[in-house]
Amino acid sequence: MSVIEISNLTKYYGKARGIIDVSFDVEEGEIFGFIGPNGAGKSTTIRLLLALIYPTSGSAKIFGRDCIRERHEIARHVGYLPSEVYYYDNMRVIDLLKYSASFYKKDCTGRIKELAEMLDLDLSRKIDDLSLGNKKKVGIVQGLLHEPKLIILDEPTSGLDPLMQQTFFDLLREENKKGVTIFFSSHILSEVQKLCSRVAIIKEGRIIKLDKMSALTEDNYKKVKLVVKDDIGKEFFDMPGVSNLCQEDNEISFLYRGNPNDIIRKISQVNVSNILIEEPSLEEIFMHYYDREG
Repeated sequence: MSVIEISNLTKYYGKARGIIDVSFDVEEGEIFGFIGPNGAGKSTTIRLLLALIYPTSGSAKIFGRDCIRERHEIARHVGYLPSEVYYYDNMRVIDLLKYSASFYKKDCTGRIKELAEMLDLDLSRKIDDLSLGNKKKVGIVQGLLHEPKLIILDEPTSGLDPLMQQTFFDLLREENKKGVTIFFSSHILSEVQKLCSRVAIIKEGRIIKLDKMSALTEDNYKKVKLVVKDDIGKEFFDMPGVSNLCQEDNEISFLYRGNPNDIIRKISQVNVSNILIEEPSLEEIFMHYYDREG
């Protein structure tokens, strides 16, 4: 079952591009990564899903309901953490969270306390006394206090220190084990690689790749690093399947996709003093697609 269904979703701001013909589904219970640099269209897509802005054309559904016409019903079951959080400064944290909980018409007291303890958040403090990281913690609790079925995260870790990031990731994994679907948008590729089972890459408002994480980082590509004894040019490895080719002195590195026997035969023609073949990082795969599509 698809929790999110996006079909040919397009948004223009006047003549300026937002997103163009974006289409993908997010299945129930998965952690789905949505990656691209700032300005690629990630936040625009999320705002359209949340009906914060209206599309120029195309459609989006959550839980099978139209995101525009049935946005109020959808909102009861969705948790959202924006990239930047803003609050009324004079409110105490607990008062803000109780106010947020009142929209869901359920007792969230126990859940608020549980999340606050997990994130080491002082509920008695005033919002304007909090650091950026603690304000982000308030946003996390606010997004999860009603135990949503879908969590939408837009650059969620900005402001969190590394230890709190790990606590946050553990929290997301626990929610996912309960069957919660997570839509994780980020430009920090290592975060997406840690959490997500499937990923969409967006460039200049268009989806340029949609695949399982395992297929992106394992099945299709190998990262090859060589130290050669002879002075050869990097054009020696200019062959089908080779991309992201770099040379620095006697060190040559590239990504390879294709029959492994072909590249091994090629390497065997070179006097090699060291060789490393490994799985590429998501960042290297990401840059490959951006370079190829450029």
